[in-house]
Amino acid sequence: MKKVHDVTATPLDVQPTPLALLLLGREADPKSERGVECPGDLPAASDPDLVERARAAKAKLGDKVFVLGHHYQRDEVIQFADVTGDSFKLARDAAARPQAEYIVFCGVHFMAESADILTGDDQQVVLPDLAAGCSMADMATAEQVAECWDVLTEAGVAQDTVPVSYMNSSADIKAFTGRHGGTICTSSNAKRALEWAFGQGEKVLFLPDQHLGRNTAVRDLGMSLDDCVVYNPHKPGGGLTTEQLRNARMILWRGHCSVHGRFGLDSVADVRERIPGVNVLVHPECKHEVVAAADYVGSTEYIIKTLDAAPAGSAWAIGTELNLVRRLANAHPDKQIVFLDRTVCFCSTMNRIDLPHLVWALESLAEGNVVNRIRVDEETEHFAKLALERMLALP
Repeated sequence: MKKVHDVTATPLDVQPTPLALLLLGREADPKSERGVECPGDLPAASDPDLVERARAAKAKLGDKVFVLGHHYQRDEVIQFADVTGDSFKLARDAAARPQAEYIVFCGVHFMAESADILTGDDQQVVLPDLAAGCSMADMATAEQVAECWDVLTEAGVAQDTVPVSYMNSSADIKAFTGRHGGTICTSSNAKRALEWAFGQGEKVLFLPDQHLGRNTAVRDLGMSLDDCVVYNPHKPGGGLTTEQLRNARMILWRGHCSVHGRFGLDSVADVRERIPGVNVLVHPECKHEVVAAADYVGSTEYIIKTLDAAPAGSAWAIGTELNLVRRLANAHPDKQIVFLDRTVCFCSTMNRIDLPHLVWALESLAEGNVVNRIRVDEETEHFAKLALERMLALP
């Protein structure tokens, strides 16, 4: 891939900030979800031989490679996946293939980290494009969360607080959760995870998606919105008073999904007006008011199963990533399936895994060159695995 050219002169005597250099691809942040380098030459996206090249490289690798494809990937990539699923299902599938020397994860960075944590030491996890990160996972850094815990300690509530981290978080955040006696959750088992956590303590620190935490607490556990407060890492003390922290049951991190967070009540009202009798089905990462206005709410796997079981002729408006919605519409021509929002909304970072990157990764592996390997250090892996194992042990 071409590198950004260095700018050696500027008309103003201004020094670029570390963030600016990161966005320009001229610096790296190893603790961030954003990758900035992809060494090697990529074939052009318009190369008509890409599909055949991918097939040939995958065939040459045989059982040595296992390709995972997240539901939000584009079709040109999904066609080469050995299995498809959500982030945790794919990480478990990778762990169940110990004979595979290479795990090529067509997803985003935190997913590849989870796969590395759960697979054997002799297996190597590859992410075709290191820039495939997750904006939600980026919203909680290890340093910010450590500072938050200090705030809770000073408020005298840390000892009564159990961290619960969404699967959509970095290995560092999973490790923090493991160190402090917490667990990981997915969108499908968040209720069980919170029930477990409240059996261990009086409060929950929910990271990093405030909407999943709030929706689960209010919709599934019967709490009130007043039981929830939002910790803002960009404000002193999280923007909360000691009294607010002591009174709260759910301390929600100020994070969100850039895809699901865009859906609003206007989208629900608009689709109901356009399509009489439509069923509104949304992901629990959506805002609380959207979830409250929907007919059905559930994880990606729940959305897929619900549409599989829906009667012919029924109409559905889906509030989740567009690649999946489009794939579901094509798979169910007997049903009317539309995107909840009329504006196109792909997961931009997930879509960085395109066919040129996948071909490059597979061909490199076929030549014995391991590229873009994702490795979690031993200490982080140890504590992150503790948190993941607590989730696996949930009833």
